[in-house]
Amino acid sequence: MSARSAVSIASAVRAGTVRAVDVTADALDRIERLDRALSAFAEVWDERALQCAREVDTRIDAGEHLPLAGVPIGVKGRHGLRTAGPLLAAGCVPVGATSVPGPGTPWQTWGAGRYGRTVNPWRPDRTPGGSSAGSAAAVGAGLVPLATGNDGAGSVRIPAAWCGVVGLKVTNGRFATADPTGLMAPGVLTRRVADAAAYWGVMAGDTRPRPPERAAPTALWSPDLGFASPDPEVVAVAHAAAVRLAEAGVLRLMDTEHPFRLEDPAPAWLALRRPEAGTSLSAAGHIRAVNDCRLAALFDRTRLLLTPTAPTPPHGHEGPGDRYSTALTWAFNLSGHPAISIPAGFGPDGCPAGLHLVAAHGREASLLAVAEAAEGVLGPWTATCTRI
Repeated sequence: MSARSAVSIASAVRAGTVRAVDVTADALDRIERLDRALSAFAEVWDERALQCAREVDTRIDAGEHLPLAGVPIGVKGRHGLRTAGPLLAAGCVPVGATSVPGPGTPWQTWGAGRYGRTVNPWRPDRTPGGSSAGSAAAVGAGLVPLATGNDGAGSVRIPAAWCGVVGLKVTNGRFATADPTGLMAPGVLTRRVADAAAYWGVMAGDTRPRPPERAAPTALWSPDLGFASPDPEVVAVAHAAAVRLAEAGVLRLMDTEHPFRLEDPAPAWLALRRPEAGTSLSAAGHIRAVNDCRLAALFDRTRLLLTPTAPTPPHGHEGPGDRYSTALTWAFNLSGHPAISIPAGFGPDGCPAGLHLVAAHGREASLLAVAEAAEGVLGPWTATCTRI
């Protein structure tokens, strides 16, 4: 049961062919067997989860329609339930709090779970990425089909790329967050795009079936956004995936005379989140305004922007060194655009790499439709990590 998608689990629970309590017991059993190696969870809520599952079964028996009936989920961090209300109302069963970086951690690509550091399910000597570390590891290893995250600089998309799963960041400002800078946006990690779409439908309050795209959308490929220095191996994997999607008719890659270029968003992001970094707010505002203008012009002439998700493969547990894993993602926390990371393939080190798709504000449904079509070309993606 643990390898099934969230959508298929919910369908089976609604049909009465399986009970939510049995799905939950199965997930808890898998967590008990495998999480000592992963340390993806900071807390596991056995009795609470089983009680919640029994309540879901009671609601189904009473004839209630629950879009995500009986789906076991992880929630990011010990306070993740605060933002999971719509998911619980839709029938999800939270089984535990996934790991996040520990107190005082100087970098956000690490996780501290109940058994120690959180490991990448493909290579235990590598980090899963962060800060939604445990959510990505738990989904990648098949402990749960869906886990929540939030993304202030790439904290959903980077671990999704490094753990070989799907990671969606929604449009900034679409939902309330506790981040006064406005950089943080909710997100989700799943093994299947349809599950991310189901999450989006519940959160947006619209669970109607999505119509197919009428025509292949145009897309612009950028290996570096004009300022980053991604590893050639990572660029090669992501670009090969983009070319395959174009060859399959999922999208149409644009020819461009001049490479697309943004200003490096690092000073602007740091000025907002870490004022001690030294960049003035006026200088930060200038960077942000220039990039907003360039992105607006871009999305006037094309539907998608494609990049590698992260500039490097997952690093070891000693830390990332001087390179920001956020180099290709945090521009879109400043600009607010929705973005998704989908599995693109594997690098020479055996670790997954991601293809990053960015769309215009409010175009989550379109972004998910393209990602789901991409899944049919680049997949089948791994249902559960074979390294565990």
